[in-house]
Amino acid sequence: MDKVNILGVNVDMVTIDEAADKILTFFDEDKLHSVFTPNSEIIMAAYRDRDFAEILNSSDLLTADGIGVVYASKMLGKPISERAAGYDIACKVLDKIKDTDHKLFLFGGKPGVSEIAKEKLEEKYKGIKIVGTRNGYFKEDEEAGIVDEINKSGADIVFVCLGAPKQEKWIAKHKDELKPRVAMGIGGSLDVFAGTALRAPDFYCKHGLEWFYRLKKEPWRIGRMMDLPKFAVTVMLHGRKYKQN
Repeated sequence: MDKVNILGVNVDMVTIDEAADKILTFFDEDKLHSVFTPNSEIIMAAYRDRDFAEILNSSDLLTADGIGVVYASKMLGKPISERAAGYDIACKVLDKIKDTDHKLFLFGGKPGVSEIAKEKLEEKYKGIKIVGTRNGYFKEDEEAGIVDEINKSGADIVFVCLGAPKQEKWIAKHKDELKPRVAMGIGGSLDVFAGTALRAPDFYCKHGLEWFYRLKKEPWRIGRMMDLPKFAVTVMLHGRKYKQN
């Protein structure tokens, strides 16, 4: 797959459908594949933290979850054709595996959220096999038990919804221990699946204004949102210093 280097993070130039199809090929390989979906904020975090950038770049699939990342790719002369958000990719994967023997584990969210998400997904994607759930609240000494629980479930794919960068670091830390074929870090998607959080309406998503909708709903995010203009300026000033693949 072709990639675009955005501030040191190698983003795959794939559509939502292409990403979902690629994930399905991972089921045929006897190892865990990590899938991350960074937005502008996450790439800025990686720009400041090279160890985190290395974790992102070690993934098997890295897609553009954010219109800012798409715009940045155009500025750098390697345009990504569409935003490939983690939630949208996950929905495509669910639809593709619902009538197969592939099994899913849901990991993350507040206590009770993953169980609600399981019920909602089983209702929406008839035939989907969800073999385990676990909330995202744990101490470090509980991690081995969580890995064991996931492995014993027989899951082929795990949705890890701990928020960035925690989910990416957790997957990277346990990549050699986990038996599933795929681990996807998809942030707050579990809350959307459960209905405990609402995704921005289509108008905002289609026009790259999902960040504005979130800011209206959660004005306390203003500090974090400042990374959006910082990201654009940083790409303009320093983006071309990074060698393109």
